[in-house]
Amino acid sequence: MNLKKIILLLIFFLQLSSCADYKTNKTVQGKARIYYSSSGFALIYEDTLHKQKIISKKLDNKVMAVMHRLLKRNTPIKIINPLNLKFIETRINKKANYPKIFNVVISKEIASILELDLNNPFIEIVELKKNKTFIAKKGSIFKEEINVATKAPVDEIEVNDLTINQSKIEKITGKDNFILVISDFYYIDSANNLKNELDKKTNIDNISVKKINNNQYRLLVGPFKNFNALKNTYISLNNLGFEGLNIYRE
Repeated sequence: MNLKKIILLLIFFLQLSSCADYKTNKTVQGKARIYYSSSGFALIYEDTLHKQKIISKKLDNKVMAVMHRLLKRNTPIKIINPLNLKFIETRINKKANYPKIFNVVISKEIASILELDLNNPFIEIVELKKNKTFIAKKGSIFKEEINVATKAPVDEIEVNDLTINQSKIEKITGKDNFILVISDFYYIDSANNLKNELDKKTNIDNISVKKINNNQYRLLVGPFKNFNALKNTYISLNNLGFEGLNIYRE
């Protein structure tokens, strides 16, 4: 092979290599960053919850402090009370484990600032874009943010059921009582057997079996007047291995 052909081949491979690099960079740069957002009930921190190993880490109740099971430490977030549209912007202090029924663990200081209903502490949490000059702050939502907040599905709560077919989640607005669904069964005997076992192993006294149709029997607990009354029952069942339960209002 003569020198001229070798030079031409080298130029060809260099061009091919540079094209490949360009395409790779373009693909990486084009990936859209997906930011976390969710709505649900907050667990307001108490030292007893840590002592009972319900929460894996401690939190300072005197400051704006937040723990989350998924978001990393120092992730900037906004927490909104959709009932009065008050919000705070802060950072995740710790990553921790806690019952899955709760969306986030917050300090009493945050609950006070947001003026949360302690019986039904429903919140929205949104991950913010990182900013080098980020400063934790509190305030009220501006007009353009109110429009977004009022359109968000803040009147629903979803918690995974133990059954294969998920039950439809009911709106909680305007309804009186919470119901906690343990599981659905094809046979009534199966539902009653689990009910009897739970009666023996727990202090829960409002477990019942409801017939949905000829092939579906629902084991449930309730009614509860508010979410705060329900949470202790949920935690008791969670400690027995029930990690995903469905909640609705009637």
